[in-house]
Amino acid sequence: MPELPEVETTVRGLATVLAGDRLVRVAVNRPDLRRPFPPDLVQVLTGARVVALGRRAKYGLVQTDRGQTMVFHLGMSGRWRIDPGEIGRHDHLVLETGKGHVLALNDARRFGSVDLVDTAALHAFAPFAALGPEPLGPDLTVAHLARAFQGRIAAVKLLLLDQGIVAGLGNIYVCEALHRARIHPVREAGKVSLAALGRLVPEIRAVLSEAIAAGGSTLRDYARPDGELGYFAKDWRVYGRENEPCACGGRVQRVAQGGRSSFFCPRCQK
Repeated sequence: MPELPEVETTVRGLATVLAGDRLVRVAVNRPDLRRPFPPDLVQVLTGARVVALGRRAKYGLVQTDRGQTMVFHLGMSGRWRIDPGEIGRHDHLVLETGKGHVLALNDARRFGSVDLVDTAALHAFAPFAALGPEPLGPDLTVAHLARAFQGRIAAVKLLLLDQGIVAGLGNIYVCEALHRARIHPVREAGKVSLAALGRLVPEIRAVLSEAIAAGGSTLRDYARPDGELGYFAKDWRVYGRENEPCACGGRVQRVAQGGRSSFFCPRCQK
């Protein structure tokens, strides 16, 4: 599943051809993805000017001058294609701009979604209402995590994946941040020291920022809107590296947590 860096990379790629331009044609090529497309999507977007693009958690935001924002989620395999050579069978939403660019939302598995939300009410949009702070924003602090973890016996890895505690964190980057901060993913969250949290917060920011700069990580069908593949996977220190050596001299192990694989080094993560 595309995680925060992949969505951020996607939004930045879309901004290069969408920001400030008008949508002259909008085509919906099937009735639904994970849920139906908004019935007024074509009517609202056709002729609208894109005034801003952004991201909230793992959702992309395309704000228009009509007071509404298109909110998209890439699901398991979704990606936007810019100026594709031809429209394929999995290009379910197609936008054409006044400058002649074509953007196709491609989603073979159809686990993604597209919604229209009043821009002024984005904060109340159901998937956003209970989200925690953005991991790259100023509200993710040691104090915030200490409050969220206080008295909790659940594993720190699982609580970091709780979108109500931190918005947008996913499995790959939590594994990597915990390794950098030398925190064992199975450790009870309430027993993680303030000193360890002091290491964790900047490492979360660092690993996400590095992944965004690298265009994300390539997993299955993910690619940037320009068709290039993200290359952060080559910098993974533990994720997907079971039985490979860690830089500390230990060996990476894997454990299942909440239906996901956690990768860690038992030598340097305590």
